[in-house]
Amino acid sequence: MNLPPLIQSFVLHFGEMGSRWGINRTVGQIYALLYVSPEPLCADQIVDGLGISRSNVSIGLRELQAWNLVMLRHIPGDRRDFFAAPDDIWQILRTLAEERKKREVDPTLSVLRELLMQQPGSEEERYAQSRLMEMNGLIEQLTNWYDDVKRLDTERLATLLSLGSKVTRLLDAKDRIVSLGRKRRGDGQP
Repeated sequence: MNLPPLIQSFVLHFGEMGSRWGINRTVGQIYALLYVSPEPLCADQIVDGLGISRSNVSIGLRELQAWNLVMLRHIPGDRRDFFAAPDDIWQILRTLAEERKKREVDPTLSVLRELLMQQPGSEEERYAQSRLMEMNGLIEQLTNWYDDVKRLDTERLATLLSLGSKVTRLLDAKDRIVSLGRKRRGDGQP
């Protein structure tokens, strides 16, 4: 690699982590390089920076474009294609979440729904369907939560994330308030 030590360390680490996240190591390295680059890079600059083949760079860039994680840029007077990662880290997070949902969660929900519509032929299948129904319910609930969260503006999303475990304290306070309201009514009903 022909990169400054700090950038090289980040690129190498991101490549290793990428392989654990289910993407090719080279794709992870390309993305890391684009992410830390102050200017859009063309394929030749990526080849020079990472020391990988032009064909691997082309394949990696196509994959990143398919994930909507890099944008094609044109520089006036230059016929080459240049690529850049989005500047907004929150947009990157939103894109990753949406693309993973589309590729991993949505197909699973489709299969679960199909299997739940089938008539079980045995006690074993009835049991399996009950388990599938639990899984479907949880994934549906998470999907609904995700749909609500993705509509939040960035400031609210950042606030939500910064709350962390404080959210449980808020829920505990809500439970205490609801409990006090029941005691005052004296009926013990929700």
